[in-house]
Amino acid sequence: MVLRLYNSLTRRVEEFRPARSNRVKMYVCGPTVYDYSHVGHARTYISYDFLARLLRFRGYSLFYLMNITDVDDKIIQRAAERGVDPIEHAREFERYFMEDLRDLRISSVNLFARASEHIDEIISVIEELLRKGFAYVTETGVYFDTSAFGPYGELSGREPEELSVHRIEPDPTKKRPQDFALWKRRPTAELGWDSPWGYGRPGWHIEDTAIILTYFGPQLDIHGGAIELIFPHHEAERAQAEAYSGVAPFSRFWVHTGLLTVGGEKMSKSLGNIVTIREVLRRFRAEELRYFYAASHYRSPIEFDWEKLESASRALDGIVSVVDELRRRDVRDEESERDAEVAGRLRTLRDSFVGQLEDDLNTPEALASLHAGTRLL
Repeated sequence: MVLRLYNSLTRRVEEFRPARSNRVKMYVCGPTVYDYSHVGHARTYISYDFLARLLRFRGYSLFYLMNITDVDDKIIQRAAERGVDPIEHAREFERYFMEDLRDLRISSVNLFARASEHIDEIISVIEELLRKGFAYVTETGVYFDTSAFGPYGELSGREPEELSVHRIEPDPTKKRPQDFALWKRRPTAELGWDSPWGYGRPGWHIEDTAIILTYFGPQLDIHGGAIELIFPHHEAERAQAEAYSGVAPFSRFWVHTGLLTVGGEKMSKSLGNIVTIREVLRRFRAEELRYFYAASHYRSPIEFDWEKLESASRALDGIVSVVDELRRRDVRDEESERDAEVAGRLRTLRDSFVGQLEDDLNTPEALASLHAGTRLL
């Protein structure tokens, strides 16, 4: 069976074919390292770990790149509250993030790229956007001219009147509300770097674009992230990259994970409903949390619930007990008629399980086939 994935750009499930034979370039938006990661982040990173493992299982040569946003206003604010250097603060919480990935059994990422270590590349991309007429300079910095990029809004499916809101900083010096910052001028007392447009730091969106262009060139195969990033972040990334290189599509597949909620609301610090990865792993094993996420399709919204985690733990124990029994029996095709029958069922079970995963990473159906199969063994 061929691998099929839902492409957010085309809004349909498509057969996955990388640009170059069996070599796959995949990028996933990493954390802004200003605080501990929560279970909403874990849902995203575990989902892409599932995908990475499937791609490698199917024989693809995958290079999985993830950025680390270590230049951000949230980091600067939190560092100021603690009285520490912003980069020092970022390194501390980056270390906690890496520990979380280790504890979640996520080891599929090939390279983590820090924004702060790619400032020269960021400046180079901005210079080219200015040269091509896709950006302009004001007294506060450099902005991307969204009116110069015709397809802006296509990825998120937003109408023009919707493009000027939602996490885009207001600035009276901009030509239009939907234009977004590429470089922000800042006082020299703040974290920043010298640039042709004055001392300052990059905008959020340009960091990811420059990192991807550095390691993958003008096109990658899979760009992933949580669904809430589709606008403005991924919309802006796409616009910057395609304007810079002239190559479209920037990503052959845009893949997004669904929202995680608590009590029907998005997890957020303002609501006080944050559940950190560390808090969950004090009560449950990583395998149990991974099973909990796998029980829902990666694109579907999911409600975090402690009782559902208990159910996931019991369901996983059922599978593990069957596997342990098969290992004790040491089933071999040639040993007996009964063993041959069990071995045949195992092959059928494996094919069904993999087939469901190849159908847009349908982990709920894959688990259902696994449970059905174990009852026959």
